Amino acid sequence: MATHHRAAARREAVRAWEALSTGERSALLADPDPEVRRAAELQECRRDARVTADLLRDPKSAAEALRRGLLDRAGAERCVAERTHLTSLAENPSLPADLVERLAVDPEEAVRLAVSLRPELDETRRMAIDFTAGDLDRGDDVWWVRDGLADPEVMRRAATSAHPLLQRAAARSPHLPPDLLRLLARVEDPVVENHLGIHHPDTPEEVLMRVFARLGGTFSAWMAETHPRFPREGLATRYANHPDGNYRRLAVRDPAATPELIERLSHDPVVWTRQAAARDPRLPFHRLREALLVPELASSAGANPALPEDEMAAVLDRAGVPA
Repeated sequence: MATHHRAAARREAVRAWEALSTGERSALLADPDPEVRRAAELQECRRDARVTADLLRDPKSAAEALRRGLLDRAGAERCVAERTHLTSLAENPSLPADLVERLAVDPEEAVRLAVSLRPELDETRRMAIDFTAGDLDRGDDVWWVRDGLADPEVMRRAATSAHPLLQRAAARSPHLPPDLLRLLARVEDPVVENHLGIHHPDTPEEVLMRVFARLGGTFSAWMAETHPRFPREGLATRYANHPDGNYRRLAVRDPAATPELIERLSHDPVVWTRQAAARDPRLPFHRLREALLVPELASSAGANPALPEDEMAAVLDRAGVPA
């Protein structure tokens, strides 16, 4: 991709900067496409103060260059004095320690929050900073945690921190060991629970049920419901007569649900519940045939593994698909 004729492909190659050869990097830094060059320079600036200085002169790249680029002392002091993209600057790994301390008490909330997420801070110093994390902030932008999701030491530092954004960032890791998973599962933070439900294969049942109960028909709730550890046994008894159709749909997941219950749910007032029942192989055959002719159920019924081959052929015949 680094030598592809399409500029978009070469821009993608830049994302694997550390895996590229010296020659490939040099070619991308001199690429005829300005967007490819800028992407390459934003990678190279991590270790080249001159490239960082060039990027800072371009308004399109200045903020990102301040976030990741190698800064000299004079440039860093000038940015602090001029209050240039301070939130980005507060994340910069090369920012001198005394300037970090100045930004830790900056009047802007976002700047203090960015400082509080720096990887070199110990827990005492981190939590001494006056910051506020947003209720919906997912923690996805904490770069050193995002880049270390498979690193046990990074995960332990983040998961055991009292900083909510570090906990949320760590909860995105599918590699959390059992003790850290248990720790985060006890954190009363909806964002942590959402991340665990989406990303971790061993998320406890109670966390998955809380995600489902809180978020209803959203993507995170769907991920929780389709999680291999989402509970199945007992759902029919608990939810078949629930006033919320989302919960009645859960009854279909129960291995003990009877064909009579599945048929009843295939007539449910809520379409999602009807569709779930139409997909279930326990649905009585006469109702499965009916569902094939109901527009909102036909697709689900067609996917039902109990559908006989002759009925499949009949569906194709009605659609005019030649034999």
